[in-house]
Amino acid sequence: MIGIGLLVIRVVIGLSFVGHGAQKLFGWFGGYGLKGTGGWFESIGMKPGVTMALFAGLSEFIGGALFALGLFTPLAGILIALTMLVAIVKVHGANGYWSTQNGYEYNLAIFAVAIGVAITGAGQYSLDAFLF
Repeated sequence: MIGIGLLVIRVVIGLSFVGHGAQKLFGWFGGYGLKGTGGWFESIGMKPGVTMALFAGLSEFIGGALFALGLFTPLAGILIALTMLVAIVKVHGANGYWSTQNGYEYNLAIFAVAIGVAITGAGQYSLDAFLF
């Protein structure tokens, strides 16, 4: 049953991050693409904005895909966790803990899930288990 639980966690978190990455990279799912996201990144002091948007989008897209598949799971977890750490430091941290106040509660929860799965492993229903 643990393997099924890890599969559910990985697929939901991983595919959510694929979607967020696609928003930044391609403008899919209501996103603003590299130019729009880059402009927003510039407005919060992350320069050069388009380059930072590219890095964030790739980290989310690739990290999310690897996490969902359970492939190179420690790397995937680190990519997701680093993305959340930047979101906490640059966007949400100053607003306190609670997400209802645009705080870092949600980001910290995802950070914990990503690190937890990276440490424990992807489980038996993963490409890591199949390949390694």
